[in-house]
Amino acid sequence: MRVLLVEDDEMIGQSLHRALEANGMSVDWVKEGELAQSAMADGGYACVLLDLGLPRRDGTEVLRRARASGDRTPVLVLTARDGLDDRINGLDIGADDYIVKPYEFRELLARMRAVIRRRDGAAHSIIGIDAVQLDLTTREVLVQGERSQLSAREFSLLHALLERPGAILSRDQLEDRIYGWGEEVSSNAVDVLIHGMRRKLGPDVIRNVRGLGWRIAAAPATAKGAA
Repeated sequence: MRVLLVEDDEMIGQSLHRALEANGMSVDWVKEGELAQSAMADGGYACVLLDLGLPRRDGTEVLRRARASGDRTPVLVLTARDGLDDRINGLDIGADDYIVKPYEFRELLARMRAVIRRRDGAAHSIIGIDAVQLDLTTREVLVQGERSQLSAREFSLLHALLERPGAILSRDQLEDRIYGWGEEVSSNAVDVLIHGMRRKLGPDVIRNVRGLGWRIAAAPATAKGAA
């Protein structure tokens, strides 16, 4: 799962960056508002962790512009601004959640899972179709009720495909969701991941659409007419 961290405090940013990566996430970290705006416009993030007191463009303006442009990426505001008016304003301009510093990291992870679930239209921590489901809390895949643990990149790949079952995602789209800035990506990296996933899910769950990309069928994999 790829996350954008927007935090100008070096100590807080480094600590949070390490903790998120230790929990299997790919993290892009920017320290000022204009770069945050550009990164959000590029897209590919499961969620954004946004500080408000940023140089070169305040976090509220970053959020306001993102929402005005139609960006619906889940945004969690992480800030020391704890006044009621600040919280109301942050939510009113489009934040999905508002967390006042200091906070417990476990709570932050839980809130991240919650806003991603809401974006996916799920009321609980499991998303997917009948054939294959993904547990956002344990980072496990369920195939016919049997659970298997996923690596961080396997989780990111499957999460991207299960967000919109039936939709075709290109190689570039999947790479954007799996890898962060500066990570070396070999030309066959996605193919290798999908090959490994098919051993866990079965050969017919992730389908290749020649020349376009990959998808997971919206109907159960065993349904008549699956392509």
